[in-house]
Amino acid sequence: MQPEPLRKPLVMGDFSRADGARHPHHPRSYEISDPAEIREVRAVRRIGRQRAAAGAAKGVVFCSCGDDDGTAHPTPESNRLLDPLSPDGIPARHRTRWAGTAPEGLRAYAHALAGGEEEPGPPRGVPYAVVFGWLGTPRPEPRDAAWLLAELGPTRLLTGVPTEELAWAVRETDRAGLEGAVRFFASEEFTTRHPKRRRVPDTARDRLLRHARSHRPADLPVLERRLLRTPDDRIRRS
Repeated sequence: MQPEPLRKPLVMGDFSRADGARHPHHPRSYEISDPAEIREVRAVRRIGRQRAAAGAAKGVVFCSCGDDDGTAHPTPESNRLLDPLSPDGIPARHRTRWAGTAPEGLRAYAHALAGGEEEPGPPRGVPYAVVFGWLGTPRPEPRDAAWLLAELGPTRLLTGVPTEELAWAVRETDRAGLEGAVRFFASEEFTTRHPKRRRVPDTARDRLLRHARSHRPADLPVLERRLLRTPDDRIRRS
């Protein structure tokens, strides 16, 4: 018999526990693309179908409302595999993998977020140029269960930082950091600031606009509108 072909990716919807508990950083939907993990999900769904069929033979009615394919009947096995709070479930694996790829100085902070801490203390002594690079580095599985953390983790470290410090980090960072910097400066976290806190020296502003023009053209209009100029480039390293 031919093996069942693997679908990529497997889109997972929200997961509701009976007690209403949630992981604070789990997205409402995510994707599973790893073939081994897809096989695990299919295996627990197969168990659910078998138990549903056995129940139907005894006159027990199972509701499959909301299942993506009408076969994902909840079982202890599927709950353990797909519950975001299960320490050995697939969402926890995704979060752990994401945290493990964080820059060294940010790894403890990333693991704290992955473990469910809502507001872990920020790391000390890590340049904001490194945080920009963390935000801008491409991920191999961009829509897995850690995708929300991949946005939230770096952004929380940048929100509220004085614009002068962010501008200096733009001058120090590399190409991946520029990618992250453009994403941050075009985001609501930066653009909702008071106009006086959106004034960016020309050196940093020009780097952001050049990168956006070449690599993120969709962000260029918002950057041109929101990055206000300073009278002159007066940032100095203290």
